[in-house]
Amino acid sequence: MLAKDEQYIQYVINLAVNGVEKNGGGPFGAVVVKDGIIIGEGNNSVTNFCDPTAHAEIVAIRNACETIGDFQLAGCTIYSSCEPCPMCFGAIYWARPDRVVFAADKQDAARAGFDDEFIYSELDLALDERRIRFDCINHPEKMLPFKKWNDKSDKIVY
Repeated sequence: MLAKDEQYIQYVINLAVNGVEKNGGGPFGAVVVKDGIIIGEGNNSVTNFCDPTAHAEIVAIRNACETIGDFQLAGCTIYSSCEPCPMCFGAIYWARPDRVVFAADKQDAARAGFDDEFIYSELDLALDERRIRFDCINHPEKMLPFKKWNDKSDKIVY
């Protein structure tokens, strides 16, 4: 652990507390740091924005990407007050930072009423066994968007 890690973790814990006390959001905070500078921060704003994707990490990633004008966060560290949920975990991997540091883990979150275990277990189920119905339609043009993408000469690969 780096000396600055402790400072950034304290910062995101304070951000999470502030989000609860002043902004009415959930108890989560996150920042994205590059070269010792916070380039994006976020609070859980799910209830504020009526947006189930407005988790602290997602908000911080969006802000950081806008700040640097790139959709990838190479050279960055994400600090979060809590271990990222499955959605944030996926977003973090798509953003490709160098590192993630968090304080509370997923068991701490579950004890506080934020238990994502049901999502992890759903991923392993067959489509027809999931709590939310998933149907795959074998449409004859299902590959057309991918063909257009592969044929595009000026695409930005990500």
